Amino acid sequence: MRAVTLQASGRVQGVGFRWATKVAADKCGVNGIVRNLMDGSVFIEAEGEDQRIAVFIDVIRQSPTDFGRVDHLIVHESEPQNYHNFRITN
Repeated sequence: MRAVTLQASGRVQGVGFRWATKVAADKCGVNGIVRNLMDGSVFIEAEGEDQRIAVFIDVIRQSPTDFGRVDHLIVHESEPQNYHNFRITN
């Protein structure tokens, strides 16, 4: 089990980024949350099998929506929170 936190900045709010992130997480088979931050970035917690997380990170880095753009992605390893699904929290 691998757990990561991601913070994506760029054109990531107002373009369906959170919804597209949830769709990507469901396709990749990872659990966690996604939410907008007040600074205009998007915060993601994701956990799952190592290979699934690696694929998910690549999808986010390339922007899961055609209307978005990720200029900067911060990835940190974290402790699993034992999520049972992936959801949008705000």
